Amino acid sequence: MNSPAAPPALDPDHVAITEVVDGRPVELMYVETWDGLYAPIGLRRPEGPGPFPLVLLAAGNGGEGMAWIRDALRNRAWTMDRLVEAGFACAWLRYRTEVELGYNDGGRLVRDRRQGREMFSRSPLEYEDEIAIIEYLKTLPYVDPDRIGLIGMSHGGEMVLKIASEYHGVAAAVASEPAAHEFLALTPDDSADVNLGGRLRDIEEMQMAEVDKVRARIDMDLARARIAPIRTPILVMGRDGDHLQGIFRTTYELLAEAGKPVEWVSHDHGLHGYVYPVRGADGAYELDDVQVRAIDGVIAWLARHLRP
Repeated sequence: MNSPAAPPALDPDHVAITEVVDGRPVELMYVETWDGLYAPIGLRRPEGPGPFPLVLLAAGNGGEGMAWIRDALRNRAWTMDRLVEAGFACAWLRYRTEVELGYNDGGRLVRDRRQGREMFSRSPLEYEDEIAIIEYLKTLPYVDPDRIGLIGMSHGGEMVLKIASEYHGVAAAVASEPAAHEFLALTPDDSADVNLGGRLRDIEEMQMAEVDKVRARIDMDLARARIAPIRTPILVMGRDGDHLQGIFRTTYELLAEAGKPVEWVSHDHGLHGYVYPVRGADGAYELDDVQVRAIDGVIAWLARHLRP
């Protein structure tokens, strides 16, 4: 009697599992970060060998692991599906949890070696996990390493700015509703709750809708120093009426004043994160004409920068 065939062996150094979601294959991967941990991603690509331009999707704070990725692939994949239909490979990614003020207080990460092993000046932060993911995905045979794009929403939008300030391996990036208060070195006002003991700020309802108010509360020299190295074309997306619209718009204005390749668009929509439609209780995606136009605009903008 023949023994059943053994399942295909996984490469321990490059773990990838194919899962079918809505009738389409998705590659679930664990990508090694700079400090030897692993970040989960879920990748879809068009049919054919490629190489394809690649767009990475990030939203909000990190954490929650592969469970978050698998949920996003089932319930937040509308934008991903449109990108794949347009000829892009596309990956939802997750990264370590945000460290409050880690970017401001930790300083630039210095990597050195001691006794043949790496030593860091601090632990990597979540935006550096995204850089590690980018660098790994560039090695895949179906990815064009010269045509990498990012879409980051909320804290993911701030990560776009941190990445572009330090890393020049991205061809284009969209910062949607970028909560860039740390990147701009903004001092919260009394509308933000600050836990002085734990130094954890609650800025969810911080009122920063006016550009003048934001400009008066940021460390302008530090913000401009962080913007100075940026070379990546960036589309900054605002949201009309958002209590952080002043931060979104100031981000754009400071990039433009520095002569950076930046564009601005803002849409009137009630959903924070409108660039990523979600499924409703009935299983259908809940989106309206504003979201369709916004996402069409994002894809057209990325195509201008990532197509040969």
